[in-house]
Amino acid sequence: MEEWHRGLLFFLLMLAVLAAIVFLQAPRPQDIVLPTATPLPSPQPTSTPQPLRVYVSGAVRQPDVYALVPNSIVKDALLAAGGAAEDADLDSVNLALPLADGQHIYVPRMGEESPPPPVSAGRPASPAKVNINLADVTSLESLPGIGPSLAQRIVEYRQTNGRFALIEDIMEVSGIGPATFDKIQELITTE
Repeated sequence: MEEWHRGLLFFLLMLAVLAAIVFLQAPRPQDIVLPTATPLPSPQPTSTPQPLRVYVSGAVRQPDVYALVPNSIVKDALLAAGGAAEDADLDSVNLALPLADGQHIYVPRMGEESPPPPVSAGRPASPAKVNINLADVTSLESLPGIGPSLAQRIVEYRQTNGRFALIEDIMEVSGIGPATFDKIQELITTE
């Protein structure tokens, strides 16, 4: 019986050694370290650009007031209005001009001389100044001393040289001298 005890004792000893080896080689669990979060500064609020409200009328499919994204051009307004009507005279409208809030875009019909007068709200309105940076040929022709060819030269000058910084810069256009400028200076703006 002693041998039997010795075999069992040897077996248990070997089992203990084997368990110790496995235990010592097993990876120890690492301590969990939670980082402390530092609050981030809140982002500064940014202003959301307001849409441009533009009235599109004349030879368009759906004349109305449209809200367009900032930096839109006349072509965007025309597309918002459903596109040009079949009898639209698009050659007299600069489709690349940038839009301004509250602007009225009038698309004339073929053979039309000038746009109809603006609708009044029942009170006399002071005549709106013509923005020489945005006006089309028809609007420029409404100024005293500015005929069709001179209006076209203003638009072409603007397309070639960019926006007018001051109203006096319009005298850079061939055919506009001090006498013509005196007639229109109270009726034009660059803003």
